[in-house]
Amino acid sequence: QVQLVESGGGLVQAGGSLRLSCAASGRTSSVYAMGWFRQVPGKVREFVAGIRWSEGRSFYANSVKGRFTISRDNAKNTVYLQMNSLKPEDTAVYYCAAERHRTTVLPTTPSEYEDWGQGTQVTVSS
Repeated sequence: QVQLVESGGGLVQAGGSLRLSCAASGRTSSVYAMGWFRQVPGKVREFVAGIRWSEGRSFYANSVKGRFTISRDNAKNTVYLQMNSLKPEDTAVYYCAAERHRTTVLPTTPSEYEDWGQGTQVTVSS
């Protein structure tokens, strides 16, 4: 099992930036990929960005391409999500997740990830 703790959420005006962090502990050596998801009340949890842990290959949802950047620090067992040009529709609870058993090359669905953080709130005002 991998334990995940998100941080860095907050309130920002449209057009602003935030950087989210996710610190991992436990069986981190078994991590295949890590991802960021977000969820709004009444809607399903949606994929935002992911990264293959070993080689650092990243992949994104179309809605955030060009605005968000995912990265990782292997030594710190931490993944980051740099969010620029934020829009009100980016408002959501953001969750960090870890995949320990490979399902697809680029996992983009919640069911493909085994471990989850408790989330951090991001609010973008217009």
